[in-house]
Amino acid sequence: MKGPHRPPRISVRLRRLLLLLLPLGLVVVMWQAAQMAREQALQTLMREAENELRLSAASLEGHLTRHDYLPQLLASREMVRRFLLNQGQQDPMPLNLLLDQFRATADVSDVYLLDANANTVAASNWHRPDTFIGQNYAFRSYYQDAIEGKRGRFYGLGVQSLERGYYFSAPVWLDDTAPDARPSGVMVIKVLLDAIEESWAEQDAELMVTDEDDIIFMASHPALRMAALHPLSEEERQALLATRRYADEPLSPSGIEVFVQRDDGSQLVRFTRGALDGSRYLGLARHMEAFGWDMHILKPLDSVYSAQWFSALLAGGLYGVVTLGGGIGWQRLRLRRERELFAERERQTLARARDELERNVEHRTRDLLETNRLLSDEIEERRRAEENLRLTQDELVQAAKLAVLGQLAAGINHELNQPLAAIRAYAENARAFLERQRLEAVDANLAQVVELTERMAEISAQLRQFSRKSDSSLTAVSVQACFDYALRLYQARLRSSNVQVVRRWGEEEAWVHADLVRLEQVLVNLIGNALQAMADSPEPVLILGVDSGERQVRISVTDTGPGIPEPHLSRIFEPFFTTKSPGSGLGLGLSISSRIIADLGGRIEATNQPGAGARFTITLPRDEGPDSQRLTPNEEQRSHA
Repeated sequence: MKGPHRPPRISVRLRRLLLLLLPLGLVVVMWQAAQMAREQALQTLMREAENELRLSAASLEGHLTRHDYLPQLLASREMVRRFLLNQGQQDPMPLNLLLDQFRATADVSDVYLLDANANTVAASNWHRPDTFIGQNYAFRSYYQDAIEGKRGRFYGLGVQSLERGYYFSAPVWLDDTAPDARPSGVMVIKVLLDAIEESWAEQDAELMVTDEDDIIFMASHPALRMAALHPLSEEERQALLATRRYADEPLSPSGIEVFVQRDDGSQLVRFTRGALDGSRYLGLARHMEAFGWDMHILKPLDSVYSAQWFSALLAGGLYGVVTLGGGIGWQRLRLRRERELFAERERQTLARARDELERNVEHRTRDLLETNRLLSDEIEERRRAEENLRLTQDELVQAAKLAVLGQLAAGINHELNQPLAAIRAYAENARAFLERQRLEAVDANLAQVVELTERMAEISAQLRQFSRKSDSSLTAVSVQACFDYALRLYQARLRSSNVQVVRRWGEEEAWVHADLVRLEQVLVNLIGNALQAMADSPEPVLILGVDSGERQVRISVTDTGPGIPEPHLSRIFEPFFTTKSPGSGLGLGLSISSRIIADLGGRIEATNQPGAGARFTITLPRDEGPDSQRLTPNEEQRSHA
């Protein structure tokens, strides 16, 4: 019988190797910890930058676009039209006072009126030394756009004041009925940009806004304003100065240099000149589609460097503790094995046999118990999985509906903004009329406000109705009523995209045996997909069809877009399969729609039309019509109210 092995001893060569590896391991551990801490800190900083950049961009866009309605409102004033009609025969002072009153009420910088030749004939700053009256602004793009009958936008330095501002313009029509009619003047308002920059100064970041020429015309740090994001050649600088947008500003380089381009789209930048020389930042940009600008945010990297040092020191301390603990443990183990060496030699063989037998019995018993437990867990897990699958399917249908609801939000927001702007104008007029004791005019303005609020209530009621959950009950449902409801949800988008809607069905109401809410959700999803497919179509046409048979009703939605690629037709209803660009959808809409139609006892098919366009056809069981236990057409219409 062999005795137990003696405790191993460390050779001289191994000791020398450990003395070399321990410091090397310390360096590697500290470096790796610093890299991990750096990446985590950069990701945290990236999320903070994204949130701050999104909020700042929304604030800037809201600050500017809230004045978009004012030029059109002033251009429709009778006093403005009468002044242009009898120009040279009327005293401009009443009009100057009116423009100054609107300037103070709307909290803008200046309001002025140009005639057809771009000469300023009235202005809110008529009494100031740098008044616009008598100045010609034919070179400004906002005049050129408005004199062509369009609404203009422009930003730049003022010719007289040299202040940075954003301009809105609208044409003034005296006669817009003639085919060759041209505006008789242009109404312009100017909004200063200083107020929004003052709010940026409170953030722990540097914010900048650049135009399409990469000129920084807005910045939280004064030294960055009116500087070029990248160095300009002499030809580029002269071409920009010739536009007079930046007056005589030198447009010197900002000194920003990118030294790391990250995979998530952010950049690590530093300044090589100016007031921020030597500073390092995490940079992130966001494009503002409405203005053609890019907003940049620069977050200081101080927190990243602090996290790196702290993590490296912490990892080094932990490495030392672990190494010391390992050495102490090795010594204690070696001493204990020396003490047990003699006693272990006598009982080793018997103990090994006994322990082996006990291990075998214990192992087999444990295997049997584990197998029984796994079998019971699998049965219970399958039962829970089936229940969760049913609940998940219902929630996924509702989630897809809310996703479509989010896509409709932009159009609904536009529908609400116009009544809000009009309500403000009517309210201001009512206050003015009330001061003059013109009660009939006050009553008329308040009546308009009531009508506009009713319109806004109808829009929000449609959203609340669409977001409700289905009760999964099958009844008689009017196909035409479902189509009308879906079109009401998209009415703003249909109108803004000039989509022609063609209804192909007879005068007789078509009824199917289905669930009202779920069928509406499918039609809303199909119409939304059709509108997205026709986004680039020059003449979009949406064709809605209903064909009633003896036992079935065929419902079709056809668009004039590019159609579905042939390799994708067989996969179009698979979950998470989508032909849209990344970030535009999850690929669940058609999969959920297919499941809903299958649950209703029907089927859905996708085909391409000859020429261009895609068609989705739904086949559902026909219903004879509503009875005492089903929805009547009037009741169904009231359910959408």
